[in-house]
Amino acid sequence: MDMIVCCKQIPDPETPPASFKIDPAANKVVPAPGVAPVISPFDEQAVEAALRIKDAKGGTVRVITMGKELVPDVVKKPLSMGADELFQLVDDAFEGGDSASIAYTLAAAIKKIGKYDIIFCGRQAADWDVGQVGEAIAEFLAIPSVTLAKKVEVADGKVRVERVVPDGYEVIEVTPPVLITVSNELGEPRYATMKGIMMAKRKPVTTWAAKDLGVDTSKAGAAGRRTKLLRLFIPVRETKCEIVTGENIEEAAAKLAQRLREAKVI
Repeated sequence: MDMIVCCKQIPDPETPPASFKIDPAANKVVPAPGVAPVISPFDEQAVEAALRIKDAKGGTVRVITMGKELVPDVVKKPLSMGADELFQLVDDAFEGGDSASIAYTLAAAIKKIGKYDIIFCGRQAADWDVGQVGEAIAEFLAIPSVTLAKKVEVADGKVRVERVVPDGYEVIEVTPPVLITVSNELGEPRYATMKGIMMAKRKPVTTWAAKDLGVDTSKAGAAGRRTKLLRLFIPVRETKCEIVTGENIEEAAAKLAQRLREAKVI
């Protein structure tokens, strides 16, 4: 099986709230000093899904990531886990995109790679939590997609997916090529071993710019956005507490009931 996994480098979701900052003028998150980025956890589980199939059936696992400030030790983690090759999409034209323009660029890279049976994505990126890129890639490639997978197996030329639904899961069989988004119910991804980390340094890493993909730059990055972010802000949560007292328990209870009635709670 030839598999491709789309992975995104994001700010660490475990960043302490006190260190989390935004630039409201630019509508951007400010990287927390001293906190390294990570691969989106859902994308790590997508890598794990591909590696389980590789372990059982053989094949290749190629990883695609996109961004201007990629950290080598971070984006090479899938290689340390057991993936075979990494493709980096690095170009100013790719910056500032939304789900549609990101999916357009990733689909172009997948077309350039050319050979694939299954494309894996995380169910959503753990920074923006939009969950649209995977399905949009499938639309650009004109292939079927299955979302929220908790288990993926290959048998008799078909891909069998256990898909999470509110009251359990459903089983779907599909003939490849197919795009699958992986949910956290798949289980924890494997750890990178020391041997895997050393081997990752020798695995091929290819970097492509917009000209290498032949993309229409008016459809990529900020130029290709179909949505507009009006405002990015950190919610402010305020709580108020009022102490109700009385000469005795009965009087305090009566006053409490009166205040609740005034607040239309009862």
